[in-house]
Amino acid sequence: MTVLLRIFLILFVFGCTGHLQHLGVSAGANNMKISKSISFSTIDKEEATRGLLAAAQDLVIKDDEGNIVWDAMREVSDNLDNTYHPLLYELRSLERTPGLYEVCSGIYQVRGFDISNITFIKGVKGWIVVDPLTTTETARAAYEFFKKHRNAAEPISAIIFTHSHVDHFGGILGIVDEKVLRNCRIPIIAPKGFMEEAFSENILLAPAMSRRAEYQFGLVVKKSSKSMHSGIGITVPEGSYAIVQPTHIVSSTPTTMEIDGISFVFQYAPDTEAVAEMTFYIPKYKAFCPAEIVNRTMHNLYTIRGTKVRDAYKWSYFINEAHRLFGDAEICFFTHLWPMYGNNRIRELLEKQADLYKFIHDQTIRLANRGYSPNDIANMIVLPEALSNYMPNRNLYGTLRQNVRAVYQMYLGWYDGNPAHLDPLPDLERAKKYIEYMGGEESVLEKAKQSYDKGDYRWVAEVLNHLIFAKPNHVAAKKLLADTYVRLAHQSESGVWRNAYLSAATELIEGMQKAKSVATRGYHMLKNIPPEKLFDCMAVNINPQKTNGSNMAIKINFVDIKESYSLFVRNSVLHHTNLQVSNHRATLHIPYEKFVKLLLGIERKSTMIFDKDIRIEGSKIDLLKFFSMFDKPERFPIVLPHR
Repeated sequence: MTVLLRIFLILFVFGCTGHLQHLGVSAGANNMKISKSISFSTIDKEEATRGLLAAAQDLVIKDDEGNIVWDAMREVSDNLDNTYHPLLYELRSLERTPGLYEVCSGIYQVRGFDISNITFIKGVKGWIVVDPLTTTETARAAYEFFKKHRNAAEPISAIIFTHSHVDHFGGILGIVDEKVLRNCRIPIIAPKGFMEEAFSENILLAPAMSRRAEYQFGLVVKKSSKSMHSGIGITVPEGSYAIVQPTHIVSSTPTTMEIDGISFVFQYAPDTEAVAEMTFYIPKYKAFCPAEIVNRTMHNLYTIRGTKVRDAYKWSYFINEAHRLFGDAEICFFTHLWPMYGNNRIRELLEKQADLYKFIHDQTIRLANRGYSPNDIANMIVLPEALSNYMPNRNLYGTLRQNVRAVYQMYLGWYDGNPAHLDPLPDLERAKKYIEYMGGEESVLEKAKQSYDKGDYRWVAEVLNHLIFAKPNHVAAKKLLADTYVRLAHQSESGVWRNAYLSAATELIEGMQKAKSVATRGYHMLKNIPPEKLFDCMAVNINPQKTNGSNMAIKINFVDIKESYSLFVRNSVLHHTNLQVSNHRATLHIPYEKFVKLLLGIERKSTMIFDKDIRIEGSKIDLLKFFSMFDKPERFPIVLPHR
C-alpha cells in the first residue's frame, strides 16, 4: 500500500468516525518508564553465553599499518556508581566475551569482533557466510579465529548480504580475495536494490553521515567504559570497507534456493530496517535469521546519524508475514547480539515487535490528526505495559520518541503547520536573539544553573545550546552544558543517546578532534560501484561559486573497462552521459581505479599530467580547472556553530 493511499484511508476513516478517545497520558510523560523489576531474564542470560566454543582473550584488531581499528572489549566495572542506566549496563555485561559460538550443530557465529555478527553455515562443500561484518580488518580477524577453532579447512562456498548497511557487507574482502571472487564464481545473494541503497547511504552522504555516526557510536569519546554500549553492539570499527556486486537477487517472497546443498527460504522485506532487506529460514535447522526486522531491542525508524525514514507500517507487516511463514522456528539467530531459542519465545518476539511498530505508527497518526506537533506527540505516547515491559522492545538502541517523530516526518514532513516554524532564522542568528531577549549571557547562565540544580537537564541543554552558539568561547557555559550532557548520558537507556551526549560533552571541553586520514577506507567501495554513481558523488560536491557561471564539458575514457562518458557543467549543475557530446575542452584517458584514487585524494590531481598511465587530449589547464570546481568534504562542528 502506498503512503498516499494510506493517508487517504486514514483521512476517510477519521472523517467518518470523528474524534477518537485521547490516550490517558500527560505531555510530560517519560517515553518509557523504567521499573527496577525490569531486567534481563535468566533465560536471556543463559542464551547470551550459550554455545561458547572459544573466547577471544584481550582482543585488539589492527590494520596493516598497525593502527587499532577494534579495541572495544574492555572490562566493565562492577560498580555502577549511578553513571549507567541499569539496563544498558546489564546489556554490556552480557556481551563481555567475544568469541566463537555454536548456534546449533551446523551454524556458528563469531561475535564481539565488530558491532555486527558474522555467521558461518556448514554446506556440503564449504561454508556459507552471512554478513561479513563492517571492515576488512575485523572480518579477517573473525574468519581466522573461526578457522582456527573449528579447524575449518573448507572454502567459502557462498555469501549472503541480508541488507544494504555497511556493517553487514563492508568486510567482504577480509574473508575472500577479489581475484578469488572473480575466478571461483562464489554466489553472492542479496535483496533487490542492494547496490543502489548501499551507494545512497554509504557513499553519497558519507561525509555527513560518518561525522554524525561519530556521535551515534561514541567514536569521539575517549576509549573507556564511559562509552559503554551502542545498544546493538559495542561500537563500530574504524578500518577499511568494500562492496562487491551480488550474483543472485532476492526480489519476492518466498524465494527458495539451494545453496551448497542447503535449502534456504528467503523473505523479501523492503522498506523496513533498510530499504533493501531480506530475511531467511533454514528448514533443516528450523532456524530463522530475521536480518534486522526483529531484534533484541527496539530499532530505529530514524537513526540519529541520519538515514531515510523507515516505514513502520511496512515493518510491522513484514514481521507478521515472517510469523506466518516461519512460525515453526525453534532458533532465531540475529545479525546483532545473541540468538533466541524456543518456538514460543520466538513467536512472542515476532508478535510483540510487530505490534510495537504498528502501535507507534497508528498512535502517532491518531494524535497528528488531532493537531499535535511531532514534539508534543513524542512526549505524549506511552507504550502499553505488555509492550513496554517486554525486554526486546526497550529503548536500548532505538527510542520511542525519535521513532514517533520519524512516523510524523514520513507522512507530514518537517513542517508542523505552525507558520512561526515555516521560515526560521539561521541557527546562529536565532541564538543571538534568544540570548538578547533573555537578558544577556550572564543572566541566561545564572538561570541555567538554577535549572541544573533542579535536575531540569533537557531544558538546560536547550537554553545553553543557544548561549554557546551566540558565545562559542564562553568557558563557563561550555562547562555547564558539558556537565548537563553527562547527566543526560547517565540517565539514557539508549546506548546511542548516551553516546551522543558524551560525545557532545567531550567536544565542548576538548574541542573538535582532528580528522584521521580516511582516504583509503572507502577506496574498495568506490572502485566497485558503476561510474554513473561515482559521477553522482561528484555532482553533490560541485561549488557554484567556483564555477563562475561557466559551462564546460570534458570527456573521460576509462581505458580498462572500455567505457566513455561526457561530463558537463551547465548552470552550476554537473551532468553525465555516455552519449556523444560535442565541444569537449579536454579528453582524459585513465584507468577507472586511478580515477577513483584521484577523487579520493589518494593521488594528486597534478599526477594527471605526468602519470604514464594517463593521457590527456586538449587543454590541460581546462581539465584542471574543471576538477577545481568541486569541494573537498571537510569535518564540521556539531555542538559549536558552523562558521
